[in-house]
Amino acid sequence: MNGNRHPLFVPLIFVGGLIFGFGLGFSHMARPEVVLNFLQFEDFGLLFVMFGAAIVSGIAFAVMPRLRDRAPLTGDTYGRRLKSFDRNVLVGGAIFGVGWGLSGICPGAAYASLGVGNVAILWALAGMFVGAYVQGVWRSQRADSRTGATGAD
Repeated sequence: MNGNRHPLFVPLIFVGGLIFGFGLGFSHMARPEVVLNFLQFEDFGLLFVMFGAAIVSGIAFAVMPRLRDRAPLTGDTYGRRLKSFDRNVLVGGAIFGVGWGLSGICPGAAYASLGVGNVAILWALAGMFVGAYVQGVWRSQRADSRTGATGAD
């Protein structure tokens, strides 16, 4: 991370979150029953919301590097971070999909759902935090066991 961030960085991140949350609430995508209807092929509104967001983001990601050589708020250079398609992406995506299907909500929409008064979503948020924590502990233990095995040789 760049330590020389623009003073408006945090407020603009907050404003971006406000816009994101308002959009999810306005489109009713913060309601788990709407998401579950999408996953059951009964309501394709989520598809249009995601498609609209992808278009706006895609345009911004295509245009901004042509207008500026550095990000205006962080000063970081624009660059692509390519993640290879490997077993972890496939297994992680499948696990995420099962969680999404069971809870009817993904992380961003969960926070927006809380904002529209769905207090029961706190259980899903707690599950997300615990699941991420368990995965982090599991990954660090795997890394420690690998370095311990190679360090003993």
